[in-house]
Amino acid sequence: MAGSPGLWAEWGEWRKYNARGLKGGQALILELNRIVYQSGISSPIGSKRGQNARLRYLDSKAGREELRAQGVSDRAMRSWFRGKARPGKANLDHLDAAYWRRRRANLIRSGWLKRHLDNDGRGQSVEIYPVDQSAVIPGRERPNLEQRSITVRYLWADLVDAWAAKDESALDEIWDDIIQDLDSDYAAYAYVSSVGISA
Repeated sequence: MAGSPGLWAEWGEWRKYNARGLKGGQALILELNRIVYQSGISSPIGSKRGQNARLRYLDSKAGREELRAQGVSDRAMRSWFRGKARPGKANLDHLDAAYWRRRRANLIRSGWLKRHLDNDGRGQSVEIYPVDQSAVIPGRERPNLEQRSITVRYLWADLVDAWAAKDESALDEIWDDIIQDLDSDYAAYAYVSSVGISA
């Protein structure tokens, strides 16, 4: 059903009356990104500690390749890794971007993210926040929209693979599979404000 365009048919075009939200697959992307960022280096890139932690993480062939891909010269890298210079203001964004791209790749390659979300087969609880209807024309609100919670199992490997491949259509289909368990009310959650994964 790729994004569940038909699931709101009974209510009409889902944003017709100013409801605000996004497709469930898009919400999953944002939530997986949050999990990756929260599990990484917390020290800001502007701090000496944050810079040193990122440089240690990138001190490898793959790390240097990512720094090059971000536009950092070999000369600058040699100075940084030998402790002879610190990244200048212009290179801080490049260093930070290289770190997060390598971290994302490593979490995918190592299987950590899949294992973390699968939780030894127990899965994770997903909190579903419905579309924001605060701006909807009075009398046009969709009734009975409330926060829902569902435990998701067995879909995490497919979900991470789709996220890793940046395959939004596959993520939309996975979202459709998730909300099928919300009984007859599932159509109301094809689009959401956000989702939260208890991981």
